[in-house]
Amino acid sequence: MSTEVRVPTLGESVTEATVATWFKQPGDAVAVDEMLCELETDKVTVEVPSPAAGTLSEIVAPEGTTVGVDALLASIAGEGAAAAPAPKAASAPAAAPADSGGESVDVMVPTLGESVTEATVSTWFKQVGDSVAQDEMLCELETDKVSVEVPSPAAGVLTEILAPEGTTVDASAKLAVLGGAGASAAAPAAAPAAAPAASGGKDVENAPSANKLMAEKGIDPASVTGSGRDGRVMKGDVLAAMTAPAAPAATSAAPRAPVPADDAAREERVKMTRLRQTIAKRLKDSQNTAAMLTTYNEVDMSESMALRKEYKDLFEKKHGVRLGFMSFFTKACCHALKEVPEVNAEIDGTDIVYKNFVHMGIAAGTPTGLVVPVIRDADQMSFAEIEKAIAEKGKRARDGKLSMAEMQGGTFTISNGGVYGSLMSSPILNPPQSGILGMHKIQDRPMVVNGEIVIRPMMYLALSYDHRIVDGKGAVTFLVRVKEALEDPRRLLMDL
Repeated sequence: MSTEVRVPTLGESVTEATVATWFKQPGDAVAVDEMLCELETDKVTVEVPSPAAGTLSEIVAPEGTTVGVDALLASIAGEGAAAAPAPKAASAPAAAPADSGGESVDVMVPTLGESVTEATVSTWFKQVGDSVAQDEMLCELETDKVSVEVPSPAAGVLTEILAPEGTTVDASAKLAVLGGAGASAAAPAAAPAAAPAASGGKDVENAPSANKLMAEKGIDPASVTGSGRDGRVMKGDVLAAMTAPAAPAATSAAPRAPVPADDAAREERVKMTRLRQTIAKRLKDSQNTAAMLTTYNEVDMSESMALRKEYKDLFEKKHGVRLGFMSFFTKACCHALKEVPEVNAEIDGTDIVYKNFVHMGIAAGTPTGLVVPVIRDADQMSFAEIEKAIAEKGKRARDGKLSMAEMQGGTFTISNGGVYGSLMSSPILNPPQSGILGMHKIQDRPMVVNGEIVIRPMMYLALSYDHRIVDGKGAVTFLVRVKEALEDPRRLLMDL
């Protein structure tokens, strides 16, 4: 009996990939979830795990082949299944003595999400010697974007932790070993020897498409940093090296000034989390890449507040969710983006990609840092659907349960600093998007209306935009349309 190995889902709008590297060859024994090959798309590198144990009998798509989603890559013969788990067999006798009645089970890093290749072990909930039930949480991993809980794949005893807290692990790493109910604590002694076997000792070779592109462009391979397995240079790495601006040496961080000993003793030094490092890098990259500019306006929130006050109870009773201001702003932005489509576009090389849909990113502060969950097709949603989506995404963000897919593909972002009391700020673009709207605190201020001074609830709005693609006229027009919709929310119902 044979098992087919097919191209997995490659991600939103990605329809094909190139086979970059085969880690196994026909005749090699493979274990379940052992990495067989690496695919390269326009955006990311995707590793293909083995769907079954057995022997790799045939490679249908050699290195350099372009394949579509669900295309056949290879076949695995089941007849060799007995020999397949060879890497684990070395530790099996020790992990499960004759009187234990159980076998050792490896705890592996779960799927981390598209383009995520490594994670940091943040917390172990169990220690060596602890009994665990199937699906009980063993540890928590932290990636660039989200926290991932690792459940126990089986019931047993945690006999060894291979990746202590603070360890950085790749997407195919082994985290720990579980033994049977009577497993010896010394059982996993042979486990470390099994881990290197997965790599197979194969020399690191660049992806064929990367070598071809470097040869065509005359790029020195030594100048390109590889993001693939074991530092392999992929096509995307070459493209990034071609488009990345040369950073002058002067941009390196200045050394920290000397600190008096009495002050140093009262300081606390904490390593930045991976999420915080990623936030810092992305925001700085945004400033370095985009020609970012911010335009401001203010909006009288009287009519929107009156409408919300009049219908909020009926709204919550019918839809089971509270009516907030985010749905008003989301709707207003969707209308404005239709009139000024360049704010909803992005730059790809020398092309402008206009999005005929709105995937709205809603920036949310969490205990671990800023994340931006995406509400897909927000322009097709009702007020109730938007409010439900925001509430659900917000809760998942605070609980650290957002998946990578839920934070990808946004076309425009709204950031509400007003919930923290911010009166005015300039939001930073969320690349590759070309626009982000900053909301602020609603504050009563004296305003002149029809020649009279009246007190009105006012909010400052800020639109940061990429001046490479959005002109000043378009940015100002966008913000004025948002202002008009909020000051007369009936326009939203009339699609004006």
